[in-house]
Amino acid sequence: MKLRSAITINGKPYQAGDEISGWMIYPFFLFHMGIFGLSGFFMAYGAKDVPLLFLYLHGGFAILIYVAFYFAIFGRDEVKWMCIDAALGLFGIYSQIGYLLARFGKKLSDYPVAVDVVPFGYYILYTFLLRQALLDFTGSHDNPDRKRTVEFVYIGASVLVYGALWLHR
Repeated sequence: MKLRSAITINGKPYQAGDEISGWMIYPFFLFHMGIFGLSGFFMAYGAKDVPLLFLYLHGGFAILIYVAFYFAIFGRDEVKWMCIDAALGLFGIYSQIGYLLARFGKKLSDYPVAVDVVPFGYYILYTFLLRQALLDFTGSHDNPDRKRTVEFVYIGASVLVYGALWLHR
């Protein structure tokens, strides 16, 4: 993967345009964001009486840091895909978080919309990271034809999974 701006990883500086292995980025962020995302999910939907301000401080601060890293690692053009993921993700968020909550006998309408902001934010960041990993691991970033194919498959698979989960509820 080609860095879009300068960054330091494990004390070693890398410059914009340097090529680094996706294995230096994705395992860490997928694990780290998975842990923070789960904690935000459980604070929002599982814990009793978590103050909204604490939820926003905990989750909002982490989300802002992840977005800053995304700009540094992936660049502005790729981050715009996060907005596309967000639009596609509204359906996915509704179906997948609804599906997860149903496993605990709950539903999204049991919570005020303000509580949904942090788990939804993590969901958008996580799906963006999955798309980036897919593009990198298939070598599609610098191959426009392959990139279009991977993006088409990504969107199609997402709609199929989300639709199946939505229908299954």
